[in-house]
Amino acid sequence: MSTLTAGYSDVRATNLSAVLGFLRANAPCSRAAIAGGTGLNKATITNIVGDLIDRRLIRETEQTQNRVGRPATLLELDGSAYAAIGMEISARGLTAIAYDAAGGQILRWHRSGPGRGAGPDKTLTATSALARRAMAAVEATGRQILGLTVGVPGLVDRDGTVVLAAGLGWRDYPLKPRLLDALSHPTFSVSVDNDANLSALAEYRYGPHAGTNNLIQISGDTGLGAGVIADGRPLQGNLGYVGEVGHLRVAPDGPVCGCGRRGCLEAVAGIPALVRRLHDDTDDLQLTVEQIVARASAGDSETVKALLETGSWLGQGVAMLANLLNPALIVLGGYYATLGEWLLPAVEKELHGQALAPQAGGCKVALSALGHDITAIGAVARSLDQLDAGRIPS
Repeated sequence: MSTLTAGYSDVRATNLSAVLGFLRANAPCSRAAIAGGTGLNKATITNIVGDLIDRRLIRETEQTQNRVGRPATLLELDGSAYAAIGMEISARGLTAIAYDAAGGQILRWHRSGPGRGAGPDKTLTATSALARRAMAAVEATGRQILGLTVGVPGLVDRDGTVVLAAGLGWRDYPLKPRLLDALSHPTFSVSVDNDANLSALAEYRYGPHAGTNNLIQISGDTGLGAGVIADGRPLQGNLGYVGEVGHLRVAPDGPVCGCGRRGCLEAVAGIPALVRRLHDDTDDLQLTVEQIVARASAGDSETVKALLETGSWLGQGVAMLANLLNPALIVLGGYYATLGEWLLPAVEKELHGQALAPQAGGCKVALSALGHDITAIGAVARSLDQLDAGRIPS
């Protein structure tokens, strides 16, 4: 491709992105409104809108604006042509979600197992089987699959190898290459990413504070990780290992962490650590957390004390992130959101006590509203973000 052609493609992708982004935020709206909101001229809008209608990414509606003079035909997103699949592998089981290009949910499946003791090969078999079912279900609707992304709770390098997933008992497992083989190398993109990175994407695209350009999402499940959005872009780092805040050493004489080190934040502030502090059964983490909520709601002093201690430790990690990255928002997800009523006051106290900048640098802490599907939702967002960037399949 010549430099001139490449430059034209970049400009067109930028313009497509601007139009799709405006529609996602403001639809239904008129061509004139798009022109006014994007700054693109009328001829460019006419050309791009025609192209997007032909590709079934947007459509005209029968609605009209209430204004003086001839009513204008409005435009809205059309989800009939494309869809994205997001999956999560966790100690709780497997999740698969698919959204169309307009953000409409096509499917949402969850199955328990294989679980930590199953090993990566057995988990791969179950994951690929669920992925094939999801692919078939999406294709049966007549939509083209934009991509499939799988979230994993651990270190994932840029090649899709799970370097370490302590909660699953995995180390150096080439998940992406083996998943590609199991799916017979589909024509669409297949990727593997850290669960916290994808959760941050979900918050940025779909959460109550969507569009916050500097946010951090902290996941609390079997592990403790952070996904970072910096200036509107996912922060990835050199090899993709950003956000392992759970393995900051905060208590040198503290308990042994799942990673083998002693005194990590995860070892004192993670959900399994809270469960151990209360001497509860960890076989069914969800049931145990529900029991903790019930006891805390009833005012059980031992439970409330343990929650406050966990919140204080977690707050130390939040303050470190605020000092390092100066986010506008830190969102607590997973079981941290479930337990937020008791954790949040202690987290905020530590944040404001330990953050160097006045008023914690403007950082707020909020509880996620996206539930336990957040990683799979973020996996969907990863593929749809490519579409919104103007990279439309031929």
